[in-house]
Amino acid sequence: MARPKHRATPGGTYFITTNTWERRALFVTREWAETLEAKIFEYRDKGEYLVHRYVVMPDHLHVILTPGASTTLERAAQLIKGGSSYDMGVKFATKFPVWQPGLTQHLIRDQADYDSHMRYIDMNPVKRRLVTQPEEYAPCSAHGRYRMDLWPVASGAEAP
Repeated sequence: MARPKHRATPGGTYFITTNTWERRALFVTREWAETLEAKIFEYRDKGEYLVHRYVVMPDHLHVILTPGASTTLERAAQLIKGGSSYDMGVKFATKFPVWQPGLTQHLIRDQADYDSHMRYIDMNPVKRRLVTQPEEYAPCSAHGRYRMDLWPVASGAEAP
């Protein structure tokens, strides 16, 4: 059965979620989470998309991103998932799938929607009782290891 295509609005910003294969808690291991983070920001730094917020949970990823001018939402997800799967396969000699096929997406509508999804991402590790404060959780934007991009709508900037 063919997977449905995701609808995408040019210049749109999306909250996306993708799960690990069979919801395996792969990212409880620091090195696995860091490998995923590195891949997310490698492609961001190449101008494929902007990253506004993210959290790497033990068995899934949430990210708010804006695809670049020549990058579709599907391509952005493929770069993150495929690139990280490849790197994990090489680095950790894995023979099993890392990611579930597909993703869920939500087009950010306005500032209130954006703020709501940012809070959701920041509080996800707290809600799951992994930490008591968002900044205590290392594989996330609240921790501050990586620079986050401004939301183009709020900043008046253009997508990459």
